[in-house]
Amino acid sequence: MSVAKVIEISAESPKSFEDAIVQGITRASKTIHGIKSAWVKEQRVVVENNKVVSYRVDLKVTFVLD
Repeated sequence: MSVAKVIEISAESPKSFEDAIVQGITRASKTIHGIKSAWVKEQRVVVENNKVVSYRVDLKVTFVLD
């Protein structure tokens, strides 16, 4: 039997939403192993001087407990 846990993380990138997701999962995998999936809960952008300067995502990450 497997037991999974879900945590919520936020990540940011100046490039794209996709890059923010990849950076978030990459960083989470440094301290969490057994990541099975991630759900993008929310996406936001930061705007300065009428330009998008940053992409932010909130992720729900699921991983299997040892």
